[in-house]
Amino acid sequence: MSNWLLKTFVKDYDNVTNSKVRTAYGVLASVVGIICNVILFAIKLVIGLVLSSVAVMADAFNNLSDAASSIIGFVGVKMADKPADEDHPFGHGRMEYIAALIVAFIVIEVGLSFFKSSIEKISNPQSITFSLMSVIILAVSICIKLWLGFFNRKLGNRINSSVMKATATDAFGDVITTAVTVVSIIVAEFTSLNIDGYVGVLVSLVVMWAGIGIVRDTIAPLIGEAVDPELYEQIVKKVEGYEGIVGTHDLIVHNYGPGRSMASVHAEVPADVDLLKAHELIDRIEADIRNELGIFMVIHMDPIETKNEAVREYKAMVKEVIASIDEAIEIHDFRIVDGEEQVNLIFDTVVPYSYDKKAEVELRESICARVKERNPKCQCVMVLERGYRGVKK
Repeated sequence: MSNWLLKTFVKDYDNVTNSKVRTAYGVLASVVGIICNVILFAIKLVIGLVLSSVAVMADAFNNLSDAASSIIGFVGVKMADKPADEDHPFGHGRMEYIAALIVAFIVIEVGLSFFKSSIEKISNPQSITFSLMSVIILAVSICIKLWLGFFNRKLGNRINSSVMKATATDAFGDVITTAVTVVSIIVAEFTSLNIDGYVGVLVSLVVMWAGIGIVRDTIAPLIGEAVDPELYEQIVKKVEGYEGIVGTHDLIVHNYGPGRSMASVHAEVPADVDLLKAHELIDRIEADIRNELGIFMVIHMDPIETKNEAVREYKAMVKEVIASIDEAIEIHDFRIVDGEEQVNLIFDTVVPYSYDKKAEVELRESICARVKERNPKCQCVMVLERGYRGVKK
């Protein structure tokens, strides 16, 4: 079913790096979500009124909020597709995140509203009318929501959309709440225990938790996230794969919405290379990454000494010292100033975020002391900095 919908309504659906295709994915997911949730709302509202069940009605209005969410998602996706202009030179891609944030607050508000209704139902319980047909219809709604969850997750994975993945999670949460509601109806019929209000509380809490989850997933890229480790490795491997590039460091990726990224990196080249040839190579790499990965890349060229034996020996010594302290620490931009009585070893040191100011001071002192033990002439000139790569999850 999912593949049929993609092939029917998304032109060139395999080209997921294209912004127009990404927008078509978002529109399709929104329209399907609106249709499914409006149908489920109508069905559950009727059942809730027939059964006098606040849990079922809470579930119904949760589906209505999901439909409203899909509408907001639709508007957000369309606005995110607007081209760049003078006021927004990086485009409007983050509108998708803002739309998802609005959706999250709607979901939380619905949860709060029905939490209050459920508490009142516990205080003043009402009898629930059992209907086998109603239970069957609710079971069918579970199947629809389950499919909708897998549908959104599939599309979200294909275009790497955190919004769609969050929508999928919300749908799976709805599956749980509806299933629990069905259990409460059956329990009331066969045990004379009215747990409807308590189930309503549970439903509302799950709904609110889903909303909080969407906030968490959406606000992270708005604040600014570390680059995904897989994308980090992909870019590094791509840049370092060109002949003439010795290494890379300080890769930074800025996200301006799904499929809209700008990146910068320092590319190390031999110090004796022809400047014009090196510049031509850098231009080619930037163009290739833009065409192949859809990322606007800016590369800073760092000349490094590759033939000076003294530089290589000193660098190897410093790396050994640092590895003996913490293998997670990296160095780059290594160079030396060789005097008659002192050799300055100048380099940048990338330390983990777990290091606080006190730990950084101790680290600096420890590195300098151990290097001096190895060679009394050496004096470390270090710059401590943080990395921009995310942690694998």
